Amino acid sequence: MMILSGCSGESADAEKDPIIFADESWASLRFHNEVAGTIIESGYGYETEQRKGSAAAILTGLREGDVDVHMELWKQNNKEAYDEGIESGDFVKLSVNFDDNYQGLYVPTYVIEGDPERGIEPMAPDLKYITDLADYKDLFQDPEDKEKGRIIGAIPGWEVSERIAETLKEYGLDEQFNYFRPGAEAAINTSLADAYKNGEPWVGYNYEPNWVMGKYDMTPLLEKEDTPLSAVAEQDVEIVSHKSLPERAPDVSEFLENYQTSSAIANDALDYMQNEDASAEDAAVKFLKEEEALWTEWVPEDVAEKVKDEL
Repeated sequence: MMILSGCSGESADAEKDPIIFADESWASLRFHNEVAGTIIESGYGYETEQRKGSAAAILTGLREGDVDVHMELWKQNNKEAYDEGIESGDFVKLSVNFDDNYQGLYVPTYVIEGDPERGIEPMAPDLKYITDLADYKDLFQDPEDKEKGRIIGAIPGWEVSERIAETLKEYGLDEQFNYFRPGAEAAINTSLADAYKNGEPWVGYNYEPNWVMGKYDMTPLLEKEDTPLSAVAEQDVEIVSHKSLPERAPDVSEFLENYQTSSAIANDALDYMQNEDASAEDAAVKFLKEEEALWTEWVPEDVAEKVKDEL
């Protein structure tokens, strides 16, 4: 699937214009783009492309028609823009891609339960809720500020990052912990992977689906009350299109209305991409070959046969 960053000009035959997928740069979104793109190209005869951009730029493009489809829109993370787009009719919900996701603060399970096989004793056996972190400031000590603990946050610019900061303040944990926001998602995952490899304490943000969640045994920290973070911890992750797509490409829209997966499917794909140094396209081909019984339910039989022939 072609990836581009600029806008494409209008074709004289709008029906033949390529279908533009949103690319906000996270791996599970690219995986779904490749799965859907492969089916659309091979089965329906449309070209597809991916347009890179920030959440704000992508949602603006989705409202204005520069982006046709977002395969993994976390609507609570983008609530204001999402509500405006739906209410104005600029874009429409086609399907719930998956609803078994979670995001929030996690610790490696060995922090709570230990890991006898690795010789790790429980470090925080009573840690269950975010508020319990108040008892473990020294365990999660900030290496640059010995007087406080460190919580690894989401990257700046993500709505969930602000919600975590607000939640920590509501709980008074901002007085005991520094909220450290890495500059990139890779830095979050590297921090976790390094700590996990060494059996060290770690607390920070992550989400499912994500390759680290598929690779490591992690436990989410719960909340006792409603907070800014709890409002986005679990949510429907939707497939959304520009309002013109159902009329312009009703066959594709019908396919996307049937498209439904799970966090477990994405976690498996992301783990494969990480461990095998595989691309999102490689993971999509693997999925289409191994999960034929699932995706063939999304499309008519003749479309399924075209895709299988192409594979």
